[in-house]
Amino acid sequence: MTGTTNALPPRTTLSHRLLTLMFLISLLAFNTRAYAEPPTRQYNIPAGSLAHALNNLAEHSDLQVIYDTGLTQGLSSQGLKGSYSTAAALQKLLSGTGLAYTLSDGEVTIRAADKTQKPFVPVANPSPGKPEPMSESTLPKVTVEADSAYDPEYYADPYNKDYVLPNATVGTKTDTPIMETPLNVQVISKQVLKDQQVIRLTDSLKNVSGVTTNSSNSIGFFGGKDQNIFLRGFASETFFRNGFRLQQGSASRELANVESVEVLKGPAAILYGLVEPGGMVNVVTKQPLATPYYGFTQQFGSYDLYRTTLDASGPLTKNKDLLYRTNLSYENSGSFRDFVGREDVFFAPVLRWNISPQTQITFEMEYNHLHKGLDGGFIPVIPGQNLNTPISRNYDGYSPSTTETIFGGFNWSHQFNDDWTLKHSFSVNQQSFKTPFSGNASFAGDKAFLQSVLGATEENPIADQLLDALPDGSYVGRIANSLEEQKNTTSTNLDLVGHFDTSGLKHTLLLGGDYYRLDTTINQGFPIGQLLSYVPLTKPNFPATPIGPFHPDKFTTFTDQYGLYIQDQIKLPYDIHVTGGIRYQYIHQGESSKPFGGTSTSSSAPAQDAVTPRVGILWHPKNWVSLYANYAESFGPQFNNPRSFVSDGVGKLIGPTSAAQYEGGMKFSFFNGKLRTSLTYFDLTKTNLAAGDPNRTRDCGTGIGNCFVALGEVRSRGPEIDIQGEILPGWNVIATWTNTDIKVTKANPGIQAASGASFNPGSRLPNVPRNTGRLWSSYEVQDGDYKGLTFGGGVTLRDSQLAPDAYGAALPSKIPGYATFDLMAGYSRQIGDAKVSIQLNIDNLLDKQYFSSATTCNVTCQGKFVDFGTPRTFMGQVSVQY
Repeated sequence: MTGTTNALPPRTTLSHRLLTLMFLISLLAFNTRAYAEPPTRQYNIPAGSLAHALNNLAEHSDLQVIYDTGLTQGLSSQGLKGSYSTAAALQKLLSGTGLAYTLSDGEVTIRAADKTQKPFVPVANPSPGKPEPMSESTLPKVTVEADSAYDPEYYADPYNKDYVLPNATVGTKTDTPIMETPLNVQVISKQVLKDQQVIRLTDSLKNVSGVTTNSSNSIGFFGGKDQNIFLRGFASETFFRNGFRLQQGSASRELANVESVEVLKGPAAILYGLVEPGGMVNVVTKQPLATPYYGFTQQFGSYDLYRTTLDASGPLTKNKDLLYRTNLSYENSGSFRDFVGREDVFFAPVLRWNISPQTQITFEMEYNHLHKGLDGGFIPVIPGQNLNTPISRNYDGYSPSTTETIFGGFNWSHQFNDDWTLKHSFSVNQQSFKTPFSGNASFAGDKAFLQSVLGATEENPIADQLLDALPDGSYVGRIANSLEEQKNTTSTNLDLVGHFDTSGLKHTLLLGGDYYRLDTTINQGFPIGQLLSYVPLTKPNFPATPIGPFHPDKFTTFTDQYGLYIQDQIKLPYDIHVTGGIRYQYIHQGESSKPFGGTSTSSSAPAQDAVTPRVGILWHPKNWVSLYANYAESFGPQFNNPRSFVSDGVGKLIGPTSAAQYEGGMKFSFFNGKLRTSLTYFDLTKTNLAAGDPNRTRDCGTGIGNCFVALGEVRSRGPEIDIQGEILPGWNVIATWTNTDIKVTKANPGIQAASGASFNPGSRLPNVPRNTGRLWSSYEVQDGDYKGLTFGGGVTLRDSQLAPDAYGAALPSKIPGYATFDLMAGYSRQIGDAKVSIQLNIDNLLDKQYFSSATTCNVTCQGKFVDFGTPRTFMGQVSVQY
């Protein structure tokens, strides 16, 4: 089958879309003058939690409501339906709660009612056509501000616009305020994801310092299949879903049901086991709501992108014991690269049963079917030729792939009393990846160069004849193969959380254990007959089908992990917090392989165990400042089961890594927690890091050139700054910067001699920019004729970085740094009971061409494999919330 190039949309089409959307924004904004605010409003606020009702009131009126969430926790409201004045609406919502309100300078403050005061009675305005003689009849913008106590319902509200979430579970597995956690924890809220129209997990991570992403492919095979997440300079394909570890899949992770994204920097092995020491990314998913909610969003953008999402939640029973939430999404998009389309179907139902006030159980499921074209990002680099290869050209040709992910799990908790809670979870994730044929462009040159590559790659008379038959000229050689990969992860976890006091010290104790099982099966096929194919370098034409059939080589691996841990969070006098814990970890790994037509062999790495501690101290003298320090150790996995050379055709798995980190920093919280800043310095050392074997002639049982070696020691250190939140009502900002100094500090003498300067002590690790930064700001007009109009923009900065060769060793070549600029504009207004919003985002405004990573092989393949930066793109959005 001949692939068809994804043609770029005509400029006129893009212009018409842009002009139409901007006209709609302008029309809605300027027409607000015709809808003058009446003295009474029509409300339809359902009965439910008081916090949710106040938040609804804020969204539907011109009030600034300020309250301590500790006052509203556990309270409910009878709701509000009909036409009410400001005072009458507040009185009805607060009726029977024991709370009252005070009005001053346009602010409504909720407070405990004076018990000597007579109860008030809500009254609807008898004269809707006349304004009530009350000073609060014209009030500024509505915002609900939460103080002190943490109210999960307030932050889970779909209408919540906060950039800052005060609590996170990722660092301690207990719902601890970030200002009281002696760790560097960052949270990306749903409002940030909405403002930036983030639809890929990797794009959300731009908002956190010290985190970068690129393709995990290093030699062009199955390009775009997976993504690496670099945290503090160390790569990881692992990410978490509500604390459940997923091996790979970040490239295909759908965000339709994501509430927020948490990032914990530094070793997290004490609570999660096999985690890279740079940190971890945890996706927090949307949970069922007690108040009915429905949302619909339609997105459309450059390269024929269309994405539809649905979100529905509410109670299934009158007593609200049974709650549900369902998220669906469908995406169909092209690409600026040839043959790289995408079709994505996602469905995620959740059911929660509140058995009693003390006991609940939640069932979750996710199904994701992703079909897309692969792209190894090969660019020919031939000495003496200025090729100027078009950015759209994909030499892999049509290489379709399908990724199917099925997740299922349940969790339950029981609260014995106010102090002790038991939690248990069980989860299964099955992910399959299939590509029946992948072109895998791998080298380029004239016939003489290709003949030299062919001689080193295969001894096949059919391929010789094919090459001889080619006319003189330059070609790109493609290595045809197929892949079927299955990854099954099973996990169970049990935690006991208790609160108690000893001699005036307040304790939060966590006792827990977990078990993980990861099984991986790979069937990689090569065609019988013709391994290589060639396409002209300047005007490639791709063969209709590969010459086959493919013969599969089978590899299987397994990992068993058992862990027991204990953690104690102690609050001492003088606002000092100490967190300490320890984990015992046991790991067993094994593998087997069966080449086509050969016999099966298996091996098992010796079982290993380790004890990893973590201790942190934090001083919180004022509610706006914290100073902290921590020390942590890690016991982590090797990436993709690397094997070191034993003898020809035989390799052994490289054992797990270990790491230790020292970290210190300061945290600041301003404007009632609306703005948070963290300043951190870390020093992290990792041992037994796997890197490509400089001796490329070795075969470790997975093909020539696929061996690895264990580096002695790599150190990463540097400062980090994260600022996020609201400076003034409606004005939000994100600012991040980090300087990552990552170097080899100790090296195996044999490796050092074989690889020259690549792994010498003092050499810098590749694919890690020294400086990275991000600035984003948005502003929503709070009142007046243009209320609901939002505009903003940002810039992303990345320093230059070393480019590795195809086997992981750093070369002197560098990838240039770059800066990209983004813009956004939107408008929202209340239409009856629905909130309608439109939005336009422009990413890479100046159309900067750049690579986010590159792998070179100038000598052996006369080319490089790169992650292309996306050119300028437009994305529009229309959403309705009810």
